[in-house]
Amino acid sequence: RMFHDDELEESEKFYVGQPRVLLLIYALYNTLVARSEMVCYFVIILNHMISASMITLVLPILIFLWAMLSVPRPSKRFWMTAIVYTEVAIVIKYFFQFGFFPWNKHVDYTKDKPYHPPNIIGIEKKEGYVHYDLVQLLALFFHRSILKCHGLWDEDEKGDSSSNKDDTDDELSLTGGRRDSSASLKSVNLAASVESIHVHFPEQQAAIRRKSSSSISQLSHRSSFSSHRSKRDIFKTINRTTLSLYSLQCKLCDIKSHCGLCCFRTLQVYVPIRQFFYNLIHPDYSAVTDVYVLMFLADTVDFIIIVFGFWAFGKHSAAADITSSLSEDQVPEAFLVMVLIQFGTMVVDRALYLKKTVMGKVIFQVILVFGIHFWMFFILPGVTERKFSQNTVAQLWYFVKCVYFGLSAYQIRCGYPTRVLGNFLTKSYNYVNLFLFQGFRLVPFLTELRAVMDWVWTDTTLSLSSWICVEDIYAHIFILKCWRESEKRYPQPRGQKKKKVVKYGMGGMIIVLLICIVWFPLLFMSLIKSVAGITNKPLDVSITITLGGYQPIFTMSAQQNQLKSLDPNEFNDFLRSYRGDTAALQFLEGYAREDITRAELEGNSNSLWTISPPSRMKMIQGLRDFDADFTVVLSWTIQRSGIVIMKDCAQEAGQLNHCGSSKHARSILPQSEIEEVYPYYIKAPSDSLAKPIKQLLKDCKWENITVSLVKNGSEEGAREWWVLNQLGKRQKTPQESLELFIFSDKVSPPSLGFLAGYGIMGLYASVVLVIGKFVREFFSGISHSIMFEELPNVDRILKLCTDIFLVRETGELELEEDLYAKLIFLYRSPETMIKWTREK
Repeated sequence: RMFHDDELEESEKFYVGQPRVLLLIYALYNTLVARSEMVCYFVIILNHMISASMITLVLPILIFLWAMLSVPRPSKRFWMTAIVYTEVAIVIKYFFQFGFFPWNKHVDYTKDKPYHPPNIIGIEKKEGYVHYDLVQLLALFFHRSILKCHGLWDEDEKGDSSSNKDDTDDELSLTGGRRDSSASLKSVNLAASVESIHVHFPEQQAAIRRKSSSSISQLSHRSSFSSHRSKRDIFKTINRTTLSLYSLQCKLCDIKSHCGLCCFRTLQVYVPIRQFFYNLIHPDYSAVTDVYVLMFLADTVDFIIIVFGFWAFGKHSAAADITSSLSEDQVPEAFLVMVLIQFGTMVVDRALYLKKTVMGKVIFQVILVFGIHFWMFFILPGVTERKFSQNTVAQLWYFVKCVYFGLSAYQIRCGYPTRVLGNFLTKSYNYVNLFLFQGFRLVPFLTELRAVMDWVWTDTTLSLSSWICVEDIYAHIFILKCWRESEKRYPQPRGQKKKKVVKYGMGGMIIVLLICIVWFPLLFMSLIKSVAGITNKPLDVSITITLGGYQPIFTMSAQQNQLKSLDPNEFNDFLRSYRGDTAALQFLEGYAREDITRAELEGNSNSLWTISPPSRMKMIQGLRDFDADFTVVLSWTIQRSGIVIMKDCAQEAGQLNHCGSSKHARSILPQSEIEEVYPYYIKAPSDSLAKPIKQLLKDCKWENITVSLVKNGSEEGAREWWVLNQLGKRQKTPQESLELFIFSDKVSPPSLGFLAGYGIMGLYASVVLVIGKFVREFFSGISHSIMFEELPNVDRILKLCTDIFLVRETGELELEEDLYAKLIFLYRSPETMIKWTREK
C-alpha cells in the first residue's frame, strides 16, 4: 500500500472490535454531525408546530426563503440571526411570565382561545413555555460548533473579502463619506457626478439553456459561463451605481430632514435581497436535479390527510364522516376548499416543472410559504375555534407541507433538469416498476390529466391526439419490455411442460376467484344475516282499526316497557306448543329467542271517537243493511331503528287490510265479537313490508277480538271511545288488552350495509356483471392484437419513443415530426414491424 501507519491500523482494529450497540451509537452520532443543519430545521419547525405563535413564525419562514435557498449552504449571518433571535425570544417569554400583567390573571379562561392576543404573539403564561426554545438554542449551538470544527464558520466572510474586495472598498468609502462634515458636502457637484456616471448595457441575448457537461462542449460552456459572469457583473455595477446615486441624494436631504436616511436604509435592505434572488435565478453553476417525484408524493400524502381528516379543517365537525356526508349529498365547505387548493397547487407545480422556469418556482414558493403560514396559523384557528397546537391533523398536514417546502427549495437551488423523459416509473424494467406503472394507469383520469397537462406546457408540434398516441405506444412498449426482461431472467426450456405448482397455483387461484365472483351475491346475502347479522328489535308497534272507511274507531301504540322479550321458559313453552307442526317448526328455525318481541297493547283506544252525526247515521244504516258487505280494516305499523339499510334511519312499516263479511259487524253495540280479523303473529323483515305469519296460526285462521263502545257523560256532551279485547291470548290478563308477537329478521351490520342494501339482483347487476366485463376482455379479442403483443424484441421501438422525447426537449421540433411519422409508419407496416422486432 502507498500509505501505511501502524497506529491507524490499530485504531481501525480497535473500532471494529467494539460492540455493535456502541458502533450503532457512533454511526448515529456521525449521522447527526453530518446532518446537523437538518436537525436545526426540524427542531425549529417542531417548536413552531407546538407553540404556533408569531414569535416562532419568523424562523420557519427564514428557513424556507433564505437558509434552504442559499448556495452552497446557509451563511454565518443566518445562523447568527437564528441564535440571537432565539435568545431574544427566550428573554421576552420569560419577562411576560410575571403575574402583574393583566392577561396572566385569567390564564385558565383564555388559554384555549385562538385569537387571544397573548396566545397569538406567544407571550402567554404557561408551564414549560421555554423548553422547546432551549432545545432549539442547543441545536443551533451544536451546529455552530460543528461548523467551527470544520472551519466553515468564517468561510463566507473570507470568501466575500477576497472576491468582492472592490465592493467592500466602495462601501467603506461610502460609509466613510457619511462621516464628513456638512461643509464638505457643499463642494460636491451633484449634477456633474450624476452626469459623469455612464453605464453601458450590452445587447440582450437569448436565454441560455442550462445544459449538462456531457452534452455541451467546453467552448460553449466557457462562453455561457462568461456571459453569465458578465450579466452578474453588470447587475452588480448597476446596484453599486444606484446605491451611490441615492447616497449622494440622501446626503443632501439629510441636511434638511431624516427622509434621506430612511431611503438609504431601505435601499441597504432591498438591494441585497434583490441580489440574493437574482443570483438564485441566474447561478454561475447549475447542479441540476429532479425531486419532482418526491414533491408529488408529499402533495399526495397531504391530499390523503385532507380526505380522511377533513373534519379538522372545519367548524363543529369533529365527529363528521366524509362517507356519511357524501351519502347525504352534502359536500362540506372546508373539505371542498382544502381539496381544490391542494389540487390546484399540484397542477401549478406540474406546470412549473414542465416549463422549467426557476423564476416562476421562486415566486410560487414565496406566495405558498406566506399563504400557507397565514392560513394555518391565523385563519384556520378562527374557523375551527381551537388552537393550532390542539389540532393534530392540521399539525401533521403542516409537517408534510414543510417537507414539500424543503424539497422545493432544494429544486430551486439546484435548478430544473434539462430533459424530462418519460414517466419516473419507467426507469427500470422489473416487476416492481411494471406493477406500479400499471397501477398508476388504473387510477381514474390520472393518465389522461397528465397527458393533457404535458401537451399544454411542453413545446411540441404534435397535436393532442398524436401526443396521446405516442404516450400510449410508449406505455405499451414499456410493459412489453418488462415482460421480455422477465422472460430472460426466468427462461422456459423448450419442450418442457408447465410445472404443477404453476398450473395449480395460478390456474387454481383463478378458478376459485371466478367461482367466488359468480356466487358472491348468494353467499353474501345468506351469510351476512345468519353469521354477522344484528338483531333489530322494534321500537314502536301501533294498531289502527277502521269500520267501513269512516273515522278510525281504535288506535293504540306499544313502546318501551310494553315491548318485552321472551324469557327462556316462555320461549321453550312457545316452541313446545308447536310440537308436531312441521311448517311452524321450520319457520321458527330461523329465529332465536332475542328475535321475538311480545307487544302488549291496552284495550282502551288512546283517542276519542269524534265522528260527525251524519257519518254516524250512515254507519249505523250500513251496519243494519244485511244485504251489503261492510269492511273492517285492521292496519299495523312497526317501527325499527339503529341499523342502516337504505337510509340512515331504518323505519319499516307494514299494513294489511282484512275485509270481514257483514255478519261479523252487526249489532256492534254494546259489545260484539269479530271473528278471524286479528293476525297475532307479525314478521318484520329487513324490507319495508311487515307480513302476518300464517305458519303459526292454527288452521291458518286469524284470532277473534271483541269490540265495544264506551260512553262517559251526558247524552249531549258524552265522550266516546272504543275498547278492544283479544280472546285467545297466551298471556292471560283480567283487563281488556291486545297481544302481538313480532318476529324481527336480522339485519346486516353497518359496515356491510352499503352492499346488503343492493340485494341479490342489485349485486349481480352492479358487481358481477361489471367485473365479468373486465374479465372477458382478458379472454377475448386476443387474436386481434397478436401483432402488437407478441413482439420478441422491443428495444428499437423503445429507443424510437425516447428519441422523440429527447429531440422535443432539445427544441428540434422538425425532427420530432419526422420521428413521429416513422413511428406511425412502423405500426402501419406489419412487415417492417417484424424486421424491427427480431432478436439480435
